[in-house]
Formats: sequence, structure tokens, C-alpha cells
Amino acid sequence: MTTLTRPTDTLTRDALAVLQPGFPGTSAPDWLLRRIDEGLASVGLFGRNIASPEQLAALTAQLRAEREDVLVAIDEEGGDVTRLEVGSGSSFPGNHALGAVDDPELTLAVARELGNRLAACGVNLNWAPSGDVNSDPDNPVIGVRSFGADPRLVARHTAAYVEGLQAAGVAACTKHFPGHGDTAVDSHHAMPRIDVDARTLRARELAPFRAAIAAGTRAVMSAHILVPALDPEFPATLSRRVLTGLLREELGYDGLIVTDGMEMRAIAATYGIERGSVLAIAAGADAICVGGGLADDETVERLRDALVAAVRTGELAEDRLADAARRVRELARWTASAGAARGQVPPATDIGLAAARRALTVTPAGPHTPVTGAPYVAAFTPVANIAVGDETPWGVAAELKRLLPGTATGTYGDGDGSAARVLSDAGERRVVAVVRDAHRHAWMRRALAELLAERPDTVVVEMGIPQAAPVGAPHIATHGAARVCGVAAAEVITGRSTA
Repeated sequence: MTTLTRPTDTLTRDALAVLQPGFPGTSAPDWLLRRIDEGLASVGLFGRNIASPEQLAALTAQLRAEREDVLVAIDEEGGDVTRLEVGSGSSFPGNHALGAVDDPELTLAVARELGNRLAACGVNLNWAPSGDVNSDPDNPVIGVRSFGADPRLVARHTAAYVEGLQAAGVAACTKHFPGHGDTAVDSHHAMPRIDVDARTLRARELAPFRAAIAAGTRAVMSAHILVPALDPEFPATLSRRVLTGLLREELGYDGLIVTDGMEMRAIAATYGIERGSVLAIAAGADAICVGGGLADDETVERLRDALVAAVRTGELAEDRLADAARRVRELARWTASAGAARGQVPPATDIGLAAARRALTVTPAGPHTPVTGAPYVAAFTPVANIAVGDETPWGVAAELKRLLPGTATGTYGDGDGSAARVLSDAGERRVVAVVRDAHRHAWMRRALAELLAERPDTVVVEMGIPQAAPVGAPHIATHGAARVCGVAAAEVITGRSTA
């Protein structure tokens, strides 16, 4: 039995301080308020917690009535991953659209406006931006969440995003260290493995994280990925070589290290969330994110007790837990001072729509015949990425219905005879085919080819990563599926501005 140097109550408070749990509902449950009083220093918000900006502001005020400097974190990337606008789609294009424009000043301005909206609702830690280099175009979990496949481009936009977000008084959390871009496996489902040599990793995956650290990112989120060149045994979240040796010592990072969601199967299915949390803190993580799927008092209690027990048995150094809790509290103090210093929030702008318009790529370039009559919108819909979720609407149908009353729509999936059904459903209407990452879905490419063979005037809108435009067909690449991306595409399709 190890000898403890800190009182049991202090140890318990430290164990609670390193947790970032989610919770159900649009107001704080009693158990959460009790845990905050006992030492819990952070909470995580998801789409289920948000109904409106006014409701969110009331919720964060409720939390701060219990603890003034509580960290309120959210996964608000803009683009495809939105929590503020989970029911309507984001007012901001995501990273891939910003990377397509490649104007770091625009990226900074978009991130600052997004940060302003978060801060106005009382959110002070954003689990964003994604600094992953999307080097594998078949990546099922990153994709348009990345600024692109060029490490230098991703690095300059990651740094700009960090600066913009933190200028609004919201701490940035750059993810997913050491880089989740070169994988065809989703860590929500299984353990991805990245088999690149250390030299490639340092030149490619680490470039955006170096830039984020130089820009002053207040937090970094670890990835549940196995990178044998760094550690052949443990995934990054649980690896001392990665979190302490690489991130802390080699890259010189001194801010908060947050884990990705510990209930994700890459960790939970192999280690369990209690064991995984102990290993993560021991490896150098400072905050345990949990709550995307597990959000109750029992989970918080189990994780707290697992950390306390690990200290008592000597498995987890007492000083390591105390240091992790200190970093959490330091970030809480920074957000409190940054929020107080930001002063008057500038008025909201339409910078998101302006950015989405700039991100469009239209092929062939030049004037095209606009759609004037009410079209038929055929949405070829893949299985949703868990990080994105299937509750957020996407596409161009809503805006086309507004611009062209009478627009009809249909949704098509794998194995349902899509092309023949579209032709039958569309009748004489002009077809607008909306796809998302068509390069990753053979059924989608086949249906699109069959449709274009019969109806070559079909307008194709790609709302994922555009790998190739169909020859001869009008093709619009939005570089993301945010609501504003759909608005910008509809303007091009109809030749009408929504302004």
C-alpha cells in the first residue's frame, strides 16, 4: 500500500477535477450540481443538451451558480459537426471548406465569430479544431473535418483557427493528437492503426500540432489510435511515450491534455473506461472526456473511485493526479480571465455564408444553365459518421424549396435500385443529385453513373470530399455539408442570391 501525502478529501476532489462528463437534458440534473460542489471542474455538452441559445445560456448560468469557474466544453467544429445548431445545420462551413479557400485570415475570422457565439452562451472550451491531415481519402471519421491533405495548409489553418477561437475568450482544444488522418478505421467502432515511420509522422501528422502549440492552443485532445512507430503497445491516449515523451517533452507543450471520449470502443472494448482512465492519467492526460454515450452519476462515481483506488495502490502516482487537476483548474482560471477581458462582443455577421460561397468549386467553370422550374432533389445518403450524427439535416433541398417552390425530394440508399427509382420519381423534372463522399461508396458512384447516362443535365452536388467530378455534368463541390454550404450551392443552381 502506497503512503498518501494528501488528505483523502483532496484526493477525491482531484479525481473529480480531471473528469469531463456529459449529462442528459437541457438543464443540469441535481447529481451534476452536487458533483460540482464536491470538486468536479468540467462538464461536456452535446446536441442533446441544447435547444436554443437562450436555453444554453440559462444552463451554463445554472452551472456557474454552483462554481463560477467551471469549464463548459462542447464539440462545436462548425461544418458537419455542430452542437449549437444540431437541429438546423451550422451557420459556419467546416474545416475542409476553409482549407479549400485557403485564406488563413478568413479562417481566423470564422473561428472568432464561432467563438463569440459560444462565449455568449457561456461555453468556454471548444473541442476544436481538428488538426488532422486527411492523408487517406477513404478516412471514415475525419474527412471534411480536416482542412485538407497538405500538412502545411492544415498547419496554417489550424493555427489561425486557434487564434480566432481564443481571441473570443474560448479555449481551443486541437485534436486528435498525434493525428487521425491516415486511417480507414473509425475509433468510435474499433482501434485504428497507423503504420507510418516516425520520420513521416513527424513531417506530416505533427506539423499542425506544432503550429497549434506555437499559436498558444490551451488544450490538445488525444486520439485513440495505435501508432507502432511511437508506441507498439498502447494507443496514443494511454501512451506515456506519446503524451509525455512526444507531446510534453519533445514538442514542449505545457497546456491541458484531454482524452477523446473514453466510451469509444477503441478504448472501452479493450480496456474498459475505468482502467482506460487510470492509464490515460498515468500516461500524461489531464482530463477524461466521457459522456457521448455514458452520462450519469454512476459513471462519474465509478471513474472517480477508480482513480482514487489507483493512487492508493500505487498504480497511479499521487503527484501525477494532482498535476492533472492543477492543469484543469489553471485552464478554468484562464477562461474566466479571458472572458472578463474580451469586452463588448461585436455584432454577429454573415461571415459563415460568405466563406461557404468562396469555398464552392463549380465544374465546368463559367456560366451554366440555371435550374428555373421546380426540380427533383435526389439525396444519396450514406450511413452517418458517429461524430457527425444523423440528427443534423444536410443537403440543398430546404433552400431549393424556398427559392423554387414546388421542389420535390427523395432519399436513396445502398442497394435500393437508386438510379431507376430516381428517374421514376423525378418524372420530367430536372434532377439535382446530392452526394456525400461518393468516392467512398461504390453503390453511390454506380447510381450516379446510371442516372447521368439517362439524364446528362443532372446537377451533381458533392457535399463531402470531391475526388472527381463527373465528365460533362454540372458539378458543384461544397467541401462540406453545413447548412450554409447548402445555401451557397442552391444559389449557384438557381442563379439567385439569398442576400
